Amino acid sequence: MQTTFPRLLLQHAAERPNAPAMREKEYGIWQAHSWASLATLVEQIACGLHQAGLQRGEHMVVIGANRPRLYATMLAAQSLGAVPIPLYQDAVGAECIFPITNADVRFAIVEDQEQVDKLLEIRDRCPDLGHIIFDDPRGLRNYEEPGLMWLDQLITAGQAFAASQPGWFKAEVARADPGDVAAMFFTSGTTGNPKGVVHTHNSLLDSARAGAEFDRLTSSEEVLAYMPLAWIGQNIFSYAQWLACGYVVNCPESASTVTIDLKEIGPTYYFAPPRVFEGLLTTVMIRMEDAGHIKRGMFKFFMAVAKRVGPHSMNGQPVGFADGLLYRLGNVLVYGPLRNTLGFSRVRVAYTAGEAIGPDLFTFYRSIGINLKQLYGSTETAVFVCLQPDNQARADTVGIPIKGVQIKVADNGEILVKSAGLLKEYYKNPAATAEVLTADGWYHTSDAGFLDASGHLKIIDRVKDVGRIKGGANDGAMFAPKYVENKLKFFPFIKEVVAYGDGREKVCVFINIDFDAVGNWAERRNLPYAGYTDLAQKPEVYGLVQECVEKVNADLSADALLAGSQISRFLILHKELDADDGELTRTNKVRRGFIGDKYQPLIDALYGGKSEQFIETVVKFEDGRSGSVSATLKISDAKTFKPVRAAA
Repeated sequence: MQTTFPRLLLQHAAERPNAPAMREKEYGIWQAHSWASLATLVEQIACGLHQAGLQRGEHMVVIGANRPRLYATMLAAQSLGAVPIPLYQDAVGAECIFPITNADVRFAIVEDQEQVDKLLEIRDRCPDLGHIIFDDPRGLRNYEEPGLMWLDQLITAGQAFAASQPGWFKAEVARADPGDVAAMFFTSGTTGNPKGVVHTHNSLLDSARAGAEFDRLTSSEEVLAYMPLAWIGQNIFSYAQWLACGYVVNCPESASTVTIDLKEIGPTYYFAPPRVFEGLLTTVMIRMEDAGHIKRGMFKFFMAVAKRVGPHSMNGQPVGFADGLLYRLGNVLVYGPLRNTLGFSRVRVAYTAGEAIGPDLFTFYRSIGINLKQLYGSTETAVFVCLQPDNQARADTVGIPIKGVQIKVADNGEILVKSAGLLKEYYKNPAATAEVLTADGWYHTSDAGFLDASGHLKIIDRVKDVGRIKGGANDGAMFAPKYVENKLKFFPFIKEVVAYGDGREKVCVFINIDFDAVGNWAERRNLPYAGYTDLAQKPEVYGLVQECVEKVNADLSADALLAGSQISRFLILHKELDADDGELTRTNKVRRGFIGDKYQPLIDALYGGKSEQFIETVVKFEDGRSGSVSATLKISDAKTFKPVRAAA
């Protein structure tokens, strides 16, 4: 049945008014909002926005963390036929200018003083931005900017309007068509200005329902909403599927309390990018290294059992009696307490996406009884394209096409997708729309991959990034930088990698170490260091990283397609790559071209055969100040291996 988000809200409020719709942790206490109270709040905000002048078809930006009142404002805007545009709350003011001006935004709903200050700073460059409405009034008492209003004031005005015209709100909700635009999400803009991805109620709800049907989601699920609202994945899991299924969305108190809140809520349905799962595992391993001898020995023994037995058990395959008995004992002594420590004691379905996840990391979580799976999708496809069935979760694929999705592979290896969940268009960008949407409805994903014999999709890299080695012993060999980068990032000591090699005779990489993991490793070896830059350049750390690089080379040598992508030289960067410095997108994807231009002297040194190179880099601090970081970076050669196919 085709419907809209506000209609689903009213349906839940009518059918189970007292059931919890959302919870918010405030001052350490979880506060519940029922479907009925949420529907009332949405009506009041919608009436207030109407009186303030928000028109059908207009755009309204929403900036802040996951908060019930921000979710309510999105629903209120959709109730009026307006279009919410969530923006990243950690983006600097300059990054907000293009979305606001491109979408002719007059209204902004923001969380707190930080976001108000950001918009006031750029207001002179956003001439249409006339209304800034804030949720949290702390620190804003003496602000007297025109058009600045507390959300409570808007709600009070809306209450009076709703009381005087009791049928108006429902009539407005009924006016909306499922094919109307429901939301717009701006892409990361890795190669230019961001693009506004336009989605309808139909496209978002079709994708949300297909995913819910695939994993048998019900109204009894518990979800923790902690990723940025501006990321479409958060919107699908905590907004579209929330309204489609009617489950409970829980909003953590702050970014710093997410781990605690995760344990308190015990979600049944969970999503996180690989870096979150990596961070959780790194924390566990650091704690185990610091544990006593007996506890550490028991952990290692039962984790060996889990690695041998757990994946078979999760996939419904038979295991031997003795192994089964040991696994059940391990579940009591190690796996169960570990799941509880991680906050995954009740997880029924957990997903990861965005980047490839390391096979060891993937196996670890499934080994201890967490149903971790991979999915494939994008902003333009409303997330869900491929999902992994419960008994077919593999580290090297992203699953099978879900209901309503068709996939085909073009001659150049590009994945093409057709489904009801595709974007309507790129806003004000017909040329870009025509590039990705064919006349017969196929979407060009720009990802290179193939369907294996079992119908599972494998992704290699971005089509535009797949290149060729030129010259040398591997002349003409395929080079897939993202594939190489991900294989290195599978090691807990490595946080980010940037690989170069297209059009060159060998592959060289920049590496960011994981400061926590390597720092703990150094401390256990009584290796002193003064900070990231100092630690990164220690000879012992270079030795540690070199082991990781050469293990990757050994793996690549056995791959017929990518044996020529082995890493010849590497260096460890003197600073962590940062979105505030333009090196990463707000979704933490490396901007390879930008980094290459910024660190051109380092690339020249890698390919010029130098053993070290001085570099000085301007950085931005959290308080907005600028400074510089300099160091003389070591450059190391790595052992490469003869391709296995040549030896056969």
